Amino acid sequence: MAKRFGGKYSPDAAEPDQPLPRSQFDGARVDPAGARSNLLFLPGVLLVFLSLNDGAIGLSIALIAAAVLTLAAWLLREGLRAQAAYDARKVARRPAFPRKMAASVLTGIGVTLAAYKGEHSLPDPSLIAPFLYGIAALVLHSVSFGFDPLKNKGMEGVDTFQQDRVARVVDEAEKHLRAMSDAIVRAGDRKIEARVETFQKTARDLIRTVEEDPRDLTAARKYLVVYLQGARDATIKFADVYSRTRDPKARADYVALLDDLDQNFAARTRKSLLDDRSDMTVEIEVLRDRLKREGVRVK
Repeated sequence: MAKRFGGKYSPDAAEPDQPLPRSQFDGARVDPAGARSNLLFLPGVLLVFLSLNDGAIGLSIALIAAAVLTLAAWLLREGLRAQAAYDARKVARRPAFPRKMAASVLTGIGVTLAAYKGEHSLPDPSLIAPFLYGIAALVLHSVSFGFDPLKNKGMEGVDTFQQDRVARVVDEAEKHLRAMSDAIVRAGDRKIEARVETFQKTARDLIRTVEEDPRDLTAARKYLVVYLQGARDATIKFADVYSRTRDPKARADYVALLDDLDQNFAARTRKSLLDDRSDMTVEIEVLRDRLKREGVRVK
């Protein structure tokens, strides 16, 4: 008798009991400060080299303009990264300092100074042309890279005091994760580095969950502070030992530790999401009961 073929990868396959393992590239993001923004570091360098024979005044103006343009490029790069972090979160505050808009203004000032450097050597220098060049550069920079986020996102009904507590815990957690990344490089094992990155993605899932609902902070604080600090210390110790001895047992023990941490962090994240769903269900039922008492028919 014919039997229909099927397996766990078939379209109608049953859902697995356990979640599938995360890929190394799961959650990977392109650096928002790409080549387009990094190229803006070049004009300042070129301006200085092209002004070496322009005398003391010309070179001084070029150095000031180059410094302003370089600062603008750096602010733009940081602003793009801040906006990417803002866009990646469901709940986020606007940047405290508008880096991209400041970069646009500084770019206009730098271009104005660079244009004036060419005007000052003329018999009758004018400020109109440099000023127009600066305005054009400011407008084009703003159009190309946009503006910084000017308002908070998803902050309605969020306790700002609790959100500040979450921000402090998240900053500490991110510091531990960065320390793990810096330490594991010394081990010289690309597979271990990839395994650490996978755990970091799981930890950041929990961080995002806490950021979106600060009520989860009490339950997650132990994970984000104590457990991550322990993971950081273990990573530093492992990197020091493994870089000298290449001990396979130490490697296996460290991988087992990462597996345990990954599973526990993922379980904590799932529990937080289930708690949020339970809270929503309770609120829906309360609303339905109230509507029934007021004589409103609920389907």
